[in-house]
Amino acid sequence: MDAHAFFRGKRITVMGLGLLGRGVGDAQYLAECGAELIVTDLKTHGELASSVARLESFPNIKFVLGEHRLEDFRGRDLLLKAAGVPLDSPYVAEAKKNDIPIRMSADLFAEISGIPIIGVTGTRGKSTVAHMLHAVLTEARVPVLLGGNVRGVSNLTLLSNVTPFHTAVLELDSWQCHGFGEVGMSPHIAVFTTFYPDHLNYYKNNLDAYLADKANIFLHQTPKDTLVLGAQCAPRIIDKYGDNIVSKVLVIDTLKFPDTWTLRIPGMHNRYAAALALATARALEIPDAVSRYALESFKGVPGRLELLAEKDGVKIYNDTTATTPEATLAALSALDTAHTILIMGGTSKGLDMSALVLKLPEVKHVILLAGSGTDRIREELPNVHVYDALPPAVANAFAHASTGDTILFSPAFSSFGMFENEFDRGDQFTTLVRNR
Repeated sequence: MDAHAFFRGKRITVMGLGLLGRGVGDAQYLAECGAELIVTDLKTHGELASSVARLESFPNIKFVLGEHRLEDFRGRDLLLKAAGVPLDSPYVAEAKKNDIPIRMSADLFAEISGIPIIGVTGTRGKSTVAHMLHAVLTEARVPVLLGGNVRGVSNLTLLSNVTPFHTAVLELDSWQCHGFGEVGMSPHIAVFTTFYPDHLNYYKNNLDAYLADKANIFLHQTPKDTLVLGAQCAPRIIDKYGDNIVSKVLVIDTLKFPDTWTLRIPGMHNRYAAALALATARALEIPDAVSRYALESFKGVPGRLELLAEKDGVKIYNDTTATTPEATLAALSALDTAHTILIMGGTSKGLDMSALVLKLPEVKHVILLAGSGTDRIREELPNVHVYDALPPAVANAFAHASTGDTILFSPAFSSFGMFENEFDRGDQFTTLVRNR
C-alpha cells in the first residue's frame, strides 16, 4: 500500500503528542504525507515545548493543547490516539458516534506495511525479548524494523523504510494490543512473556480487563500463525482463552534455553527472555548458531537492569523501567542482595507490594523516593529515609556503598510526580552517576 497516498489530504486528529518522540514522529510523518492535522493533548504548550518545536513549521498542523474539544472529534477522516487514553473517554466516544475510524500507530503500521509482524507483549520482559529478536534477525541478515512501544520510535515513520523483504518486531503494551483488537488483527508471530497485576489504576482494578486487552495479540491469529507463551503466563492464558486460540502454540520456560549458552546480562529473568527469543527464532527457521551469537553478544536494553558504570569497585545499575514489584524482585534476584543498596519508590499503581516489602530486610541499605506508592509502605520501613529529590538519594547510596557493593535504581513504582516519565527518571539517574 502507498502510505503517502493513503494519508494525503485526510483530515486526521492526533490525540496525544507526548514527549517521548513517538507521537511527534507520527504527526510529522502524517504532515509530510500531506494530511491536514489537529494535534490535541491535555498537556499545555509549555509542557510540550520540545515536541511542538519540531512541528511548528508545518502549515497543515493545528494545535489544540491544554484541552480536548469535542468539535475536533467530528468531521474527521481518522482519529490517531496515543497509549493510555481512558477507555471511557468522551472524546473517543464522540469519534465513534460520528463513525470516525479510531486507530493507533502500531496496528496502522502493521496494516499499511503488509509485512510479517512479530508482536511481543507481557507485563515484564517484552522490551528485552523484542530487542533480543531484533538482534537475532539482524545477525541472520533479515531486514528488520523495531517499533511499537519503543522510546523515540515513530511507528508511522517506519513506513518510509519498509520493503517487501522486511520483517517488523513490535513491542506492544496493553493499549496497543487493544488497538489491534479494535480492527481484528494480530501479529503473525505473537510472543506473550509474563502476566502480573499492573495498570490497575487504568483498568479500575479489573485484572481480566487488562488481560483481555493483551490477549488481542493472539485472538485474531490464523492456523498458519504462531503463539509463543512464556511458562509463567501460559496456564492462565490457556485456561481463559484456550478454546479461542487457533494458532500453533509453543510453551517455553527457562529450561528450554541451553545451559551452555552464556548471557552478558544477569538474572534468570533474562535467561527466560532469551528462551522466548530463541523459540521465536526457531519458529522462523533461524539456525541456532546465529541465535547463540546474537544472544550471547546482547548488551541489554537501556533502563532495564542496565550496568551504567563501576566506580571504586561499586557497580551501578539503572533499572528505571521497573514499575512493578515483580520487576524489582527480579532485579534483586539477579544480584547479591546482601551487598545491594536499593533506591526505590514513586507513584502508586495500586499493586500488592507485600512480597517486595518482605524481601527488603535482605538488602544492605534501602533508600526511598517520595510518592503516593512510597506512602503506602513507609510504615513498614520505619528506619528508611525518604527523599523528595533524586540527587540526595543518589548521594546517600554512594555514601553507604563499599567495594564489592551494587547500587540498584529499581523503583517498583511509576514515575509521575517527581519525573516526567520513567525515561526522564532514568536519564536523571544516569546523569547523576556519570557526573560523580
